Amino acid sequence: MITLSALNEFVRIRHGFFTREGGVSEGLYASLNCGPGSSDKPEAVKENRRRAMAQLDLPEEALVTLYQTHSSDVVVVDELWEVGNAPKADAMVTDRPGIALGILTADCAPVLFADGKSGIIGAAHAGWKGALGGVLENTVAAMVEMGARKPKIVAAIGPCIGHRNYEVGPEFPAPFLAEAGENADFFAPSPTRPGHHLFDLPGYISRKLSRLGVHEVTRVPADTLRDEARFFSYRRATQRAEADYGRQISVIMLDR
Repeated sequence: MITLSALNEFVRIRHGFFTREGGVSEGLYASLNCGPGSSDKPEAVKENRRRAMAQLDLPEEALVTLYQTHSSDVVVVDELWEVGNAPKADAMVTDRPGIALGILTADCAPVLFADGKSGIIGAAHAGWKGALGGVLENTVAAMVEMGARKPKIVAAIGPCIGHRNYEVGPEFPAPFLAEAGENADFFAPSPTRPGHHLFDLPGYISRKLSRLGVHEVTRVPADTLRDEARFFSYRRATQRAEADYGRQISVIMLDR
């Protein structure tokens, strides 16, 4: 489990960016696969989620995750739900103590948010589509509506695919450049494929959060595609023509 000092400073907040290590799953899912949407054994996923929560000294029942669809949709969490009843959305916010917000990823960026003074937290699944589409803006707006103050919000970007390994096609930059010409900063020519680019997802997310008025943005310096020993990666699985892939989980909770 990886933690960041910016969030550790809040006494009432627990968080963790989990790796793929320390679970019971086997094969493609070895070992801490926490994604119920995978084809892994349901009992293995359940045990992995229990183990992850145990590292935070929390019961498995405190954890809620979403049916993620790469959208910009945000839900306010007032009560716990079962895995099979998860709403379709890609971000959550809450001011309720004892509810652990969990985001599942395998190259996309998990982003955890906290206003420690107001006691409001959030969690977002930010792949390129969600980040471009507004999931970050909507998460911050939902927190502010609950009473958070933008300058007091800390945002922590978890492990995701790194710039050097995120190759995209010729058509990819257009919507980002249409949003802002300065987004060209996040694209570099591919060293191996003419007309293709390397995209800096965490860099794009960081700047967007700063432009939203979030004054403290921090990140885990990790590349999910490159570091196979510690992280699952959708793109790595796709490159190898593997049938499926595991998902790591990132969690934040407000203590009672």
